[in-house]
Amino acid sequence: MDTVFSATMRYVTQLMSARSVMKHVSQARQVVKRALPQQIQGYSPVEPSPECSGLTQLQTNIAESLREVEPPPHDPEVEGVQLLDAKTERRPTARKTRPLGEVLTLLRQACPLKNALVGSKSIEKSRRAPSAREDAAYHARTFNCEAGAREYKVYVPSHAGDQRLPLIVMLHGCTQDPDDFAAGTGMNRLAEEHGFVVAYPRQLAKANQSACWNWFNLADQMRDAGEPSIIAGITREITAEFDIDAERVYIAGHSAGGAMAVIMSATYPELYAATGIHSGLPYGSATDVVSAFAAMRGTSRPTAPAQKNGRHDSARGRVRTIVFHGASDQTVHPSNAERIFAAVRGGLTDLLQETKHDGSTGGRAYIRTVIADANGVCHAEHWMIDGLGHAWSGGSPDGSQTDPHGPNASREMLRFFLQGPTRPLTS
Repeated sequence: MDTVFSATMRYVTQLMSARSVMKHVSQARQVVKRALPQQIQGYSPVEPSPECSGLTQLQTNIAESLREVEPPPHDPEVEGVQLLDAKTERRPTARKTRPLGEVLTLLRQACPLKNALVGSKSIEKSRRAPSAREDAAYHARTFNCEAGAREYKVYVPSHAGDQRLPLIVMLHGCTQDPDDFAAGTGMNRLAEEHGFVVAYPRQLAKANQSACWNWFNLADQMRDAGEPSIIAGITREITAEFDIDAERVYIAGHSAGGAMAVIMSATYPELYAATGIHSGLPYGSATDVVSAFAAMRGTSRPTAPAQKNGRHDSARGRVRTIVFHGASDQTVHPSNAERIFAAVRGGLTDLLQETKHDGSTGGRAYIRTVIADANGVCHAEHWMIDGLGHAWSGGSPDGSQTDPHGPNASREMLRFFLQGPTRPLTS
């Protein structure tokens, strides 16, 4: 946000300090006007914003300052009449202008204006506390290992006490970050309701310019190497620091994060009791950028990389898995969800029963496929949701890449996680 604000200020300064100020001031005024969202441009002075009293007056001062140095509009139809009347009627003198420095000072007033420059959603996000409750803890940490370093955030509910809580590791999608993903999925709120710890590792821009987890790189699909090694290290570090119940550790992700969650369950099956994949891709779907796009289009077949210790073969079907995907996803083809589910099904050796259920909730129809054992324990679920695109089903508009309609993927994943066995299944 600071970058956008600074860039706008530099551009306005350049326009105002050009040789022909009168030529560029109108353009500068439009730049500022476009930077202010509609909520601020049309905000009623009768109902001042609780976040920034005086913001309306600030906008008025800015507009007046720019108007004072703006020339009258050029109208060729009346220009001739004005010339004829010039000798008999003296034109009114221009209003006193404000110095350029004063104009820029007005533009820099009020911190919320920086948020305004990136749109109304940023203003809404600035009002949102990082924690679902003020007495909860939202920690920022950095993990370092031989494979690299990543920042992460940890949400600990207010009523944690001395009991050993479950842990859910949440892997965000491309262009997202921990706060955005937490807001969109609502996992911090669910942590308060049900009592568990949530962790949000952050992908670095220097590792991927779009902040995607590198699920398509062969080096990041192996145990004890690359990003899987880092995420596993973060999981172990949190488990130790917050005395997590190691038998109730889960991992979930969206899009690129969903694809990485699949990799984590394949390469570290002893760490995670279950995994949740939303709009993700199967393990071994790609080995480079070209094959990644083919996989996203649904035109490639996954080929899992050979693991040095053969853990992937023994892990197939071992980690309980729930899959969500939109039938209208134009970014990651829905066939990827079917392939993830098929791989899980193929790894289950016990006699299990598979059933399909048609339903509708939140204004969207869905087909839910369930694989359960004789005791009714669900080993795998697959939700295909009609009309859902590449977005987190039932998510909050406070976060990006969400759709408020349809089944609540966060609650369904949590139900699946907590109702299952307390330890990973054995093959």
